[in-house]
Amino acid sequence: MTLATIIALATETAEHHGNVQGETFVFGVIAFVVFVALGAVTLSYRNVANRHAHKAEAYAKAHPVDQAQVGHGHH
Repeated sequence: MTLATIIALATETAEHHGNVQGETFVFGVIAFVVFVALGAVTLSYRNVANRHAHKAEAYAKAHPVDQAQVGHGHH
């Protein structure tokens, strides 16, 4: 056998004609599940400030803010 014959035989047996959509469908499902999980994590942080409003009010009463210091830290 020559090298060309071996390569020709190897390429003939290596050909695969299948359903490419069916083989790659799993990747789409995995991506969808990951995005749904990340969306659930993002939604879990909704309205967090309002859940702890009583703590924010207590902190504001305990630490009165001078009106000259209100802003972005500029003096």
